[in-house]
Amino acid sequence: MTLFVLQSHALMVKISRSQGHTQYLLEQQLSRLGFLGKGESFTRDWQDFLGHGIFATDGEEWAASRQLLRPFFAQSRVRDLDIFETHVQQLLLLIKGQGKEIDISELFYGYTLDAATDFLLGRSVGSLGNADAQFARAFGDVQRIQNIRQRAGPFQVLVPLKKFWEGLKVMDAFIEPFVQDALNHSPEELDEKEAKSGSGSTWLQSVARFTRDRKAYTVIRDQIVNILLAGRDTTAGTLSFLFKELSAHPVAYSKLRREILEKVGAGQAPTYDDLKNMPYLQHCISETLRLYPSVPFNMRIALKDTTLPRGGGHDGLSRVGIKKDTIIGYAPRHLHLNPNMYPAASASSPPVQDFCPERWETWTPRPWQYIPFNGGPRICIGQQFALTEIGYTTVRIVQKFDRLEKYWGVGDDLEKSEIVLSPATGVKVGFYSRVD
Repeated sequence: MTLFVLQSHALMVKISRSQGHTQYLLEQQLSRLGFLGKGESFTRDWQDFLGHGIFATDGEEWAASRQLLRPFFAQSRVRDLDIFETHVQQLLLLIKGQGKEIDISELFYGYTLDAATDFLLGRSVGSLGNADAQFARAFGDVQRIQNIRQRAGPFQVLVPLKKFWEGLKVMDAFIEPFVQDALNHSPEELDEKEAKSGSGSTWLQSVARFTRDRKAYTVIRDQIVNILLAGRDTTAGTLSFLFKELSAHPVAYSKLRREILEKVGAGQAPTYDDLKNMPYLQHCISETLRLYPSVPFNMRIALKDTTLPRGGGHDGLSRVGIKKDTIIGYAPRHLHLNPNMYPAASASSPPVQDFCPERWETWTPRPWQYIPFNGGPRICIGQQFALTEIGYTTVRIVQKFDRLEKYWGVGDDLEKSEIVLSPATGVKVGFYSRVD
C-alpha cells in the first residue's frame, strides 16, 4: 500500500497504489456518502466534448444518465449479435490474408466506430476502410485535442482549437438529423416504425420515447457522444492489444483457434452462449485486459473534506486527511501488475508482466484486484456489450485464418494513453488462411 502526494501551488494530488484505497474510492465513499466524484472542474473542462453525459457528471445528473442508458445494455440486447456480423464481414474483406502486412489496429478503430453508430443510431458512419470518412477523422481530432487541453491545465488557453471546433461541427452535423428525426415522431409513431422494420428499435428510438422535453436534443446528443467514446476506443484498443499479443504467441493463437473450431466450426457464427462457453477465449480476453486496462490511470476529486482509511502516520496504517478539491488518482494497471497478488513466478505461474492466458486456469483475482471496467456504482455500464463484441470479433477472425504473423518489432512496443490506452504505432501483422 503506497500513497504518493504531489503538490503544486494550490493543487494537491494524491496517487494511491492501494487495492483498499481503490475499493474505498470507487465503492464506499462514492456510493454511500458522495464525497468523491468527477468534480466541477472536470465537468467544465469536458463540457464542449462530452456535454452533460454519463462520463462527465456527478450526483443526480449522473444517476439520471445511468437510468436512461441502462435498459439498452440489458442482456437481452447484448445477446443480439447480428449488428456485429454485418461489420465483421466487411472487416474480414479488408484483412484479405495471404500474409499481407496490415495495421489491424487501424481497422479495429473503424470497425468499432461503425458498429457503435449502427447500434446507437441505426446507421453506420461507414469509416471502415474509408480514409475520407469525415466523422471518424473529426472524432479523432476532437479526442486528441481534448486530451491536450486536459493535460495543459492552466495553460490550456495556449492550445490551438481550430480543428477542435471544426471537428465538433462535423460530429454534430452527422448526429443532429438522426436525433431530430426521432424526436419529430411521437412514441406511437416510433412503435409503428419499429414494427414495420422488423429489426427492433435503435438506442436512439428507445431513448426518444422517454425524453420529450425541450432539452431532449442536448440530453440525447451528449449521451451519444459519451457512448461512442467508450464504444469505439475501449473495444478497439483491447482488440488491438489482444491480436498484438497473439501474433507474438503463436502457440496461444493455435490453441485458441482449436477451441473455436471444436465449438462452432470454421464458418458458423457463434451465439452469445457459445462465446461464454469458450474458456480459452475468455482467458485470452481477461489476460489482455489485465495487462492493458483501457483506462490505466484514473482519478476522482474530493467534493468535500474527507479521509482515506490508510496512508497516514509513520507506518502508513492510520487514516489520512483529504481536503476538498484534492485530486485522488488510482492506477488499475499498476494494481493488476502487483506481484503480491500472484503466486511466486514458476513454470506454471509466469511473471506478472507476461501474456499468459493459461494463468486464469489456476488463478482467480480477489475482489478489487482486477478492475478493467472500474468498479462500484460507476462500473462500466457497457461491460457485457464490450466483452461480447470483443469475443465475437475474435472468433470470426480466428475462424478464417489459421496463422497470424508478427510484423511489428523493436520500437513498436510503445503505447499511448490519450483518453484510453492504445498501441502508439499500430499493430502490424499478417494473416494466413489454409489456402495461402
